[in-house]
Amino acid sequence: MAERRRDNRGRILRNGESQRKDGRYVFSYFNSKGKRRFLYSWRLDKNDRTPAGVKRDLSLREKEFKLQCAIMAGLNPDGADMTVTDLVEKYVSTKTGVRSNTRKGYKTTVNYLKQTDFGDRNISSITVSDAKLFLIGMQTKDGKSFSSIHSVRGVLNPAFRMAYEDDLIKKNPFNFELKDLIKDDSIAREAINQRQERLFLEFVKADPHYRRYYEGMYILFKTGLRISEFCGLTEADLDMKRKIIHVTHQLLRNENSVLYIEETKTGSGTRDIPMTKNVYQCFVSILEKRKNEIIGPEVDGYRGFLFLDKNGRPTVAMHWEKYFHYALGKYNRTYKEELPLITPHICRHTFITSMVRAGMSLKQLQYLAGHSEISITLDIYTHMQFEDVEKEVHRIEACSTE
Repeated sequence: MAERRRDNRGRILRNGESQRKDGRYVFSYFNSKGKRRFLYSWRLDKNDRTPAGVKRDLSLREKEFKLQCAIMAGLNPDGADMTVTDLVEKYVSTKTGVRSNTRKGYKTTVNYLKQTDFGDRNISSITVSDAKLFLIGMQTKDGKSFSSIHSVRGVLNPAFRMAYEDDLIKKNPFNFELKDLIKDDSIAREAINQRQERLFLEFVKADPHYRRYYEGMYILFKTGLRISEFCGLTEADLDMKRKIIHVTHQLLRNENSVLYIEETKTGSGTRDIPMTKNVYQCFVSILEKRKNEIIGPEVDGYRGFLFLDKNGRPTVAMHWEKYFHYALGKYNRTYKEELPLITPHICRHTFITSMVRAGMSLKQLQYLAGHSEISITLDIYTHMQFEDVEKEVHRIEACSTE
């Protein structure tokens, strides 16, 4: 009879088990497609000590047991030793052709999981309560914002759905509503009122330093353009005869400060925006100033951007956020009555809210804002105040008594 294989401690190894020269244990098996697969561990039995300097993991025989349980449950054995991080990396590899910011978000999620014990756990061991406690811990222990947790869950949910569809797990543990679990601590970006808008624009227009940004700020308040769409505008995008802004792209900058052109945020973002009389005059003024300026560099085939920074490069969102920040700071240092936060995005909020107050139909507003769904227009960008509701109640009352 052939002598049974033993490990370096003299223990008999079962069929498929072996021990490498460095002391690591290996279990070899074949999956349902006949391909050889391996399980690894630095411990043979659960009572073995973990070698110094090695992260604690399930023992080889614990992993073998999980493998057998998966097979008996009718699950694909390939998932028996797959960690949460492994699964997410596999899911991300299937997402080809995504935008740069989306790819960046995937990378952030993977890097975060690699720093957690949760990312090292086997996917088959994750229960619904485990998933919920992990997300709760992101907020209570790690101090992550609701938007960050929402982004991570936005990757984990489809990744585990993929594992379920591949028969790697019995159910998707992340299939629940996040808003019912985590407190949304996001700061609401409120639209400012017409008086505040007027005071700010009048100040900018009269200020000897910030008046150079007046036309741009006025256009942002009166068109609802996303700041990346505004920065991407070139002279070719302006139909000055018909007074139309053609929105077909956006200008962005990556983490390496490289400028690039990308399609609009959604398919609905590609649209034409009519110029009001004052918006038209702002563009006339901008183009008149550009006559004596350099055209600027080319970015992905686009030239003639409307605004350049001090280095002669097209301005991006960060520039305008600073322009608003510093102008607002000077205003609030000058006058007793301080204005609330004003950013390029709040200009967009303010424009859309003002269109609702003026009675524009929701479908028209959805088109003008470039929203893919009307619910976005209603739930996020329209900020009705008590005065608006009070005025409408009195209007309806007056109509009913006539």
